[in-house]
Amino acid sequence: MQMYLAGTWSTFLDRWISPDNWMNWGLVVAKIILIVIAASIVKRIIGKVVAHIIADRVNPRIKYDARRARTMGKLIGNACNYTINFIALLLIIDQFGYSLMPLLVGAGVLGLAIGFGAQNFVRDVITGFFIIFEDQFGVGDLIMVNGQKGTVEEVGVRVTKLRIWTGEIHIIPNGVISEVTNFSINNSMGVTDISIAYEADIDQAIQVIKETALQVKQHNDNVVADPEVLGVQSLGASEVIIRVVTECKPNTQFAVGRQMNAELKKALDEAGIEIPYPRVVTLQRKDEVSQSG
Repeated sequence: MQMYLAGTWSTFLDRWISPDNWMNWGLVVAKIILIVIAASIVKRIIGKVVAHIIADRVNPRIKYDARRARTMGKLIGNACNYTINFIALLLIIDQFGYSLMPLLVGAGVLGLAIGFGAQNFVRDVITGFFIIFEDQFGVGDLIMVNGQKGTVEEVGVRVTKLRIWTGEIHIIPNGVISEVTNFSINNSMGVTDISIAYEADIDQAIQVIKETALQVKQHNDNVVADPEVLGVQSLGASEVIIRVVTECKPNTQFAVGRQMNAELKKALDEAGIEIPYPRVVTLQRKDEVSQSG
């Protein structure tokens, strides 16, 4: 027994004193240190990239919920940190000679099961991240999605809430949003058609319309450029149609158009220019019958 213990102790000492063992352990420690440093650098780079994406901008392209964006940034940062830490842990375990194949197979089977069970949820979440960080649309924007046109009430990670003009709220999963039309990004063009009678002076009518349109611009901050009178757009059955186009701030063309119609009606009335309306003229013919007697 004593000889066995002595031999075991001698083998243990030989292993610890052996320069080759110390060299191997030194390489393992160095690799672990490099793995930790590399993981820290990668996490720092990803953190700066995420912070840059969600940073508040002075003049954002479209409105978005900055608080929600910061929250999403933290979630993405945490997810990236967990993933990097997990990979670093696997690499460190590998340095001690343990086989990672059983662990990777188990993780793959678990991930596959979760993927099949929650594929719609994962698709909604991934699409929601892209919607938020690509600024496709934000709260308050007027958009059209899946045939529904309305104002965005909420942009979530999984669903988007859309309020149409009659007040209903449509809750749309982000995963089914394939095409979006955003009416709140660029300036809108308002089109106003004014009808005048054939008997009216065209040049005078166009001059009155130009002056009135410029007055509307001066009193309405939603008009961003001088309105342009294109001229005679078409000739109707009983009227001459003159078209005016106005560049407005996003989604304000309807309100500007209503004000433009009202002011043009007043100005044309004051100038004595008639705006035609449907009229029915009835002619009665009386036949004269001559009698001879």
